[in-house]
Amino acid sequence: MPQSATSTPELRQRFKELLRKVGSGEHTSRGLSRGEADEALALMLQGHASDTQIGAFLIAHRIRRPEPQELAGMVDTYRRLGPQLTSASAQPKPVCFGMPFDGRTRTAPLYPLTALVLCAAGQPVVLQAGARMPVKYGVTALELFQDLGLDLQGLPLNAVASGFQHHGLALIHQPDHFPLADSLIRHRDDLGKRPPVASAELLWTAHHGDHLFVSGFVHPPTESRAWETLSLLGEEDVITVKGLEGSTDLPISRACITAHMRRTKPAERMILHPRDHGCFGSDQEWTNREAWTEQAHAALRGAGPLAAALRWNAGCYLWFCGVSASLSAGLERAEQCLQKAEGQTMLESLIRWRSAVGG
Repeated sequence: MPQSATSTPELRQRFKELLRKVGSGEHTSRGLSRGEADEALALMLQGHASDTQIGAFLIAHRIRRPEPQELAGMVDTYRRLGPQLTSASAQPKPVCFGMPFDGRTRTAPLYPLTALVLCAAGQPVVLQAGARMPVKYGVTALELFQDLGLDLQGLPLNAVASGFQHHGLALIHQPDHFPLADSLIRHRDDLGKRPPVASAELLWTAHHGDHLFVSGFVHPPTESRAWETLSLLGEEDVITVKGLEGSTDLPISRACITAHMRRTKPAERMILHPRDHGCFGSDQEWTNREAWTEQAHAALRGAGPLAAALRWNAGCYLWFCGVSASLSAGLERAEQCLQKAEGQTMLESLIRWRSAVGG
């Protein structure tokens, strides 16, 4: 990324000082404070660090592993410089999903379908993602919605906000709504590994205000670090999920390892067993977009290879969000929604809204 025309020797020198703290070696390297991590990421995003400095910082930070206060500082940067979305005054509090921006390559995504079922049940949903991104270059949320006939690309943020407040669904698309963060993509490609900012993305939502935040993880240390970071960030209602490929999609091939963390209580572990609720089966493999589109439309009507997984995911999240009083009630509500094709009806309503918005 070319340096900003407003960059100064003083700012470049300041970034060098921050770089020394994370890249000095095994015995002298130390973590940044929350404020320093915020400052470092802001300097990178705003063009005050050279390509060499950015690459050195990202790889040194990955090798050392970011600490909770550093991740909190990075999320502070995203909150300050990134897009901001708010709910309407009478709108139920949304569920905001945090999952890897580099997409999916092995298992068929469920979250676009889960989001449609939740919206149909009156539960607002906030998603965020980017374009095809290193290191996986997996299929993206934008592409999946496009395959369903809903093109959410190119919408200005005020249109996204209006659609969210009236229909309950928002997709924050990084190239459209946060180009500053998108400027780091080529560095991520050159490094060939997920940098610390990829971990911060799992813990950030553009929604400001009361919400349920759901973050996916793969390894237990990632989950415990997420709890500490989200606590520092003041998140008051959090679900962590050992989901498919680190996403928030709950598997049906095994027990689901989740936890609920509230501001005033320690994290409460929840192990959910799809076998106990008639949802056990194989997690559908990802093949291609054409096959997924056919399976997705069938699932919204309660049929096909994704139907059981969609019922499980929608039912669990209806319970997590408080729409249903119990997991069993959530699964029953999800089944009713699928049998009545309410998610498909929601999709058609969103397609009509998008057509009316134009652009």
